[in-house]
Amino acid sequence: MPTIHPTAIVDPRAELHASVTVGPYTLIGPQVRVGEGTTIGPHCVIEGRTTIGRDNRIFQFCSLGAVPQDKKYGGEPTALEIGDRNTVREFCTFNLGTAQDSAVTRLGSDNWVMAYVHVAHDVQLGDQIVLANNATLAGHVRVGDWAVVGGLTGVHQFVAIGAHAMVGFASAVSQDVPPYMLVDGNPLAVRGYNVEGLRRRGFDAARIAAVKQMHRLLYRDGLTLEQARTKIAALAEGAPEARADIALMTAFLASARRGIAR
Repeated sequence: MPTIHPTAIVDPRAELHASVTVGPYTLIGPQVRVGEGTTIGPHCVIEGRTTIGRDNRIFQFCSLGAVPQDKKYGGEPTALEIGDRNTVREFCTFNLGTAQDSAVTRLGSDNWVMAYVHVAHDVQLGDQIVLANNATLAGHVRVGDWAVVGGLTGVHQFVAIGAHAMVGFASAVSQDVPPYMLVDGNPLAVRGYNVEGLRRRGFDAARIAAVKQMHRLLYRDGLTLEQARTKIAALAEGAPEARADIALMTAFLASARRGIAR
C-alpha cells in the first residue's frame, strides 16, 4: 500500500502505486493517478483528471489539476498530464486544459520547476526544462526541450519558446522565441544565442557553428524573416552534422503564431 500520512485525505477511487508517499494534510481527488516512486509533500491539493508519472518529487503547498483560470471553461472533462522524474517545488500551480485547445495541460519528463511557478491551461512543456522561481506561463504556451525560463518572467498566451532557448530574469515574453536563442528584457530583445547551454549539452563545434550562422541570418544580416528562413534551410546541405538543428529551426519559424522576437 502507498505510504499515506494519517492526516492526508486520499479519495478511495484515486490510483496510487504502492511505492507512492503522501505527506501530511494533502488532498488527492478521485480521478488522480500517481505512478511508481513519486513523493508528494504536505499540504498539496491534487485534483481533476490528473495523471502523474513515476519518480516525481512534488514539494509542499502545490495545487495540481485545478480548473482553468479561463471564463470559457464550463466543466468539460479536461486533464493534466505530468511525466516522469520531474521536480516540482513549493507553491506551484498547474491547471487543467480546456476544450478550446487539446483539452490537456502537459508537462514532460526530467523538468526542474522551481517555487511559485504557474502553468496555465493547455500549456505544453517538453523535457529537461528549467522554470525558475515565479515564472508565469499563460494559457496555450509551448516550451521546447532543454529551454530555460528565468525567474519572475511572464510568458504571454499562445507564445512558443523553442528548444535550447534561454529567457533571462524578469522578462516579458510576448513573441515566439526561436530555438537556441538567448533573450531577455521588457520589451524583450535577442541578446545572442545560448552558446554556453549548448556546450554543456554536448554540442560539438560544427553544430554550434551552424547555430551561430542561423542567429546571424535571423538577427544580423538585415534580412526579412522569409529571406532568413530560406537561407537557413539552405545551410543543411553544407552542414550535415547540424541538419537536425536546422530542421528544428525551420519548422519552428514556419509555425510561429505570434511573430518571433527580433
